[in-house]
Formats: sequence, C-alpha cells, structure tokens
Amino acid sequence: MNISLIPNFNIKDFPSERIRNFSIIAHIDHGKSTLADRLLEITGTINSRQKVEQVLDKLQVERERGITVKAQTASLFYEYKGVVYLLNLIDTPGHVDFTYEVSRSLYACQGAVLLVDAAQGVQAQTMANFFLAFDADLTIIPAINKIDMANADPERVAGEMNRAFDTNREEILLISAKMGIGMDALFEAIITRIKPPPGDQNKPFKGLLFDSWYDEYRGVVCLIEVIDGSIKKGDQITAAHAGQSYEVLEIGLMYPEPYATGALYTGQVGYLIAGLKTVKEARVGDTLYHTRQPVPALPGFKPAKPMVFAGIYPLEASDFDMVRDAIEKLTLNDASVTVEKESSVALGLGFRCGFLGLLHMDVFKQRLEQEYNASIIVTSPSVLYKVLLTNGEEHVIENPSKFPDEVKIEEVYEPIVNATIITPKDYLGNIMTLCQDRRGEQKEMTYIDENRIILRYKLPLNEIVTDFYDRLKSISAGYASFDYEQAGYQVSDLVKMNILLNGKPVDALSLIVHKDKAFYVGRQLTQKLKEVIHRQMFEVAIQAAIGAKVIARESVSAMRKNVIAKCYGGDITRKRKLLEKQKEGKKKMKQVGNVELPQEAFLTILKHE
Repeated sequence: MNISLIPNFNIKDFPSERIRNFSIIAHIDHGKSTLADRLLEITGTINSRQKVEQVLDKLQVERERGITVKAQTASLFYEYKGVVYLLNLIDTPGHVDFTYEVSRSLYACQGAVLLVDAAQGVQAQTMANFFLAFDADLTIIPAINKIDMANADPERVAGEMNRAFDTNREEILLISAKMGIGMDALFEAIITRIKPPPGDQNKPFKGLLFDSWYDEYRGVVCLIEVIDGSIKKGDQITAAHAGQSYEVLEIGLMYPEPYATGALYTGQVGYLIAGLKTVKEARVGDTLYHTRQPVPALPGFKPAKPMVFAGIYPLEASDFDMVRDAIEKLTLNDASVTVEKESSVALGLGFRCGFLGLLHMDVFKQRLEQEYNASIIVTSPSVLYKVLLTNGEEHVIENPSKFPDEVKIEEVYEPIVNATIITPKDYLGNIMTLCQDRRGEQKEMTYIDENRIILRYKLPLNEIVTDFYDRLKSISAGYASFDYEQAGYQVSDLVKMNILLNGKPVDALSLIVHKDKAFYVGRQLTQKLKEVIHRQMFEVAIQAAIGAKVIARESVSAMRKNVIAKCYGGDITRKRKLLEKQKEGKKKMKQVGNVELPQEAFLTILKHE
C-alpha cells in the first residue's frame, strides 16, 4: 500500500473491530527493530527511498549503541481478505534496564509478538518480557526470527519455548525479519489471534496518556490510547491527575512521524498536542476526558522503583538552570527516572537521580550531553540502604555522604535481587565463580536442554550495579544473558569508605562497601585515582579511610623546579638554604591549595573491577 493512499482513508472508517494494538517484545538484539522496519515497509508506511535501518530507533544514542532505549509507536494500514485494518505497532526495548518502558507499552496493547533468535534461543529477558505480557493478559504470538542464518536451529529453539512458556509447536511462526520471510503469516496471526480493543464508541471520551516527550517547537507531545468515545481537534479536555484543562490543538496518528487526522476514535493510538506548558503537567498514566463529561480515572501505572542512585552536577555552577531544564524535559520522556535537588561540598548544587540500572544511567547521561549540550559530572552510583540506629530509628540512605557514624549504627540492611542467568554449560564454572565473588547465594540450577542452563542466584544489588553485566558478558564470550528483580533487604556488614585528598574528604567519591572487601577496594581506588589526578605544585596524598583508620594511601608527587640549577659550585649551605626555602613554600601551598578533580576521577569509581 503506497503512502500516497493514506489521505483517502477517513480515520472514522476504523471501528474497534478493524483495529489491532500490539507490541514486539524480545531479548536485546533478537531483531525487534528490524521486524518493525519490515512491517512498515510491507504496509507502505515507509518506501524504499525513505528506508533507513531501524526507522523507529530515532535517538542518536540508540543508533550509536545499536540498542532500543525508547518504546516507539507507529500506525500501519494492512489489507486482509478485502478488509483494511489499522494496526498500531509498539517497538519496545530489550535490555533489563528499560523494563518499565516495556510494561507501559503493554498497557496500550491487546497482544504481543514474542520474538526469539533462531540461533541464540530463549534468554533471560525473553522470559522476563513473556511474564510481563502474560501478567497483562495479552494474546502472545510466539515467533522464531533469523531462520535464514547459517547457524539457525528453529527446532531446538521451539523445544526451548515449549519448555519455558508451554507454547504449542503449531502456534510458533518461523520468520526472517531481515529477508521478509513469513511476514504474511505474521500479519494473519496479528489480525486473527489478537482481540480488538474493548472500548465503547458511545461512551464519553476516556483516554490513557502512556508516553510523552518535549518538542522544541510544539511543546509537550502526548501519546494516548482512546479507551472509550472519541476526541477531535478543538475539544476541551481535562487531565484527571494534574487537574488542568486544555484545548486540543492537533491530533493524529504516528505514521511513523506525526500525521494529523483531526480526530481519534475508540481503540486508536495516536499523538495529541494540547498546549501543555510545563513538563510536570504531562503525567504518564494520567486519564484524559472531556471537561464537561468527567469519567472515573484509570488506575495508571505502578511507579518504577529506582535501583541505582547517582549525583548529576553541572561542570560550571552558572549552568545549573540549563541542566535543570534539560533534566526536566528528559524525565518527561523517561518517567522511570526520579530527581531530587542536592548540594555537595566538592561539586556545588546538583541533582540526585534514581535509575533502573547502570546502562539506564549511562544512556540518560549520554542523552543529556547529546540532545541538550549539557556539560555534567556524574558521581559514582549507589543503591538504597536501610540503617537501624542504636536509638531505634530507621533511616533510608541513598547517598554515601549521609551514612551515619559507625558508633550510632545498630544494623545495616542492603537490597537483594533475584537474578536469572541463562548460559551455555561451557561457561558454568566461570559464572559461578563470578557470582560467589559478588557474595551471591545459589538458589537453583536447571537445564533447558543438554547444552543450556538456567541459574538462579540471590545477589546483593550493590555488587551488580557497577560492572557485573560487563564481566558476565566477557567471561561467557557474550553468550550468557542476565535479568533480575527486587527481593527485599537483608542484614549485611557494610561500612562507609571515605576518599581523602590531602586530609580533606571528598563526599562525591565516598562509597559504601562490604567490610571484607574494603581493603582491596580502597587500595585499588587509590591506585587508579593516582593515575587520573593531575600533578600539582605540591604533593597530593590520596587516602582511603574507614572512620579514622586509613586503609590505603598513594601520593601524587609535586612538580618541582630545580632551584639549585643557578648555583655553580660554591658552598653547600647556599644550596641547602634554597632547598629549605622551596620546601617551606610547598608546605604552605599544600595547606591552602585545592586539588582539581578531573571527571575521569568519578568514572574511575564507576569502573572498579
């Protein structure tokens, strides 16, 4: 179907029975974005001249890293047995850190295409996404992708899917998104297996706001699903949660760019521009209704629980307002980030942000720099601890600098996760060693088939937020997959480790570590900081300390001028006098001098082995 035919369709011609809302879910790199490309191409939504790989991966960070970070919506028109259907497709991320994007997207769907790589088989995030869709009571269409590859083994993968998800072999579609194999069967499955949206055209308008972003020229753009009734340009609408009323300025479908249709009807998914002035007004999960016809609010989404916290500070104090606006606009686009203002002795005014994982944090930082030209410093990540004091009070600590003195602490509780690791058996020993090094406790080990194993571990969150995923990938040659979920708190022997520069603690570099690992981590950090801190005119002492006890020390030697170069022979006392004078000057400098910390110092803590 050619793109030029689209204006011939009236959006009103598509009642609920001719609409299918579905998303594509899979583990990272199993071909979701390629499948979305092929569906857009076959339906004529994009033509071969417009063709770009991964059309729906619109962010620069997604193209650079080759991963999907944001769920993206696109409307397609497809003719099946003489009837034209409106299909709303949502392409979702596959990495564990962006699960909140997936769960929100599934809320606006009635079905999901579960994609599994024909060579790699079922992986950790495949299982996590399956259960998200299963809990949301969606129709699941299992499909094995990349069947054209030389090392594809669809029969083995079908067996794995049967054992993991109890799917019948007849239900599983064999496709190749890249080559376009099996696309007709996939479209037929989407139309025949997925139920139409369950709304009522005759009821008053009720809409779910499930995503939003900030456009520099048009302000806040909202993505909505029309649950009941209809909405058109010029209507007065109210947001239930925000309590504000607006006029609809523009409304339409994502095709895949915004395409104005003037109205949306029951079951349709599209965008809405209504002159929302501030980013706080567009609450994801909010219910929209006609101002004079209030309706009961939808339950909304469960708020995402941040797992990793880090400080974000502007490089220059004068950039604070610009960084604040950039973070506000970006959190509108990524509702799973929590933000609070904070100040640091070393870094000045900034923000304490909560993220779902380390990749999530890294992507957020990269988007701030690329999309808003923000110059920022990100401090080392930490997790949420609970501290029971000797006086019976319980405190929640997310910033190591606020950790109480050891004498006041009765017990410290750290967050625990239930981790699922799927690996070929060849790498089992290395992975078990890694989990034991990270204080893991094995819960279960089961074979999916003769070659692949599911490991379930109980791991402290603190041990996996830095480089656990990178280490897992490197020791398993990239074959192991990893997923985790929160499992409460447990008592642990944790201490606060301060990093001192010339005797002054740097609060942005402080860490909470396990007592058994403190000496090793302290020695490693001081050695790495020695490499990144520039030499000054005076000696810089780098120390790691727990309370008053210094556990590791390194020194960055001073830059020295040869003050005795001008002395040709003569009495030794003359040289001594000049050296003593220089020594006194260095001592004075050390007392008043400040050590400039480069951003690499903070990245060093992120990457401790």
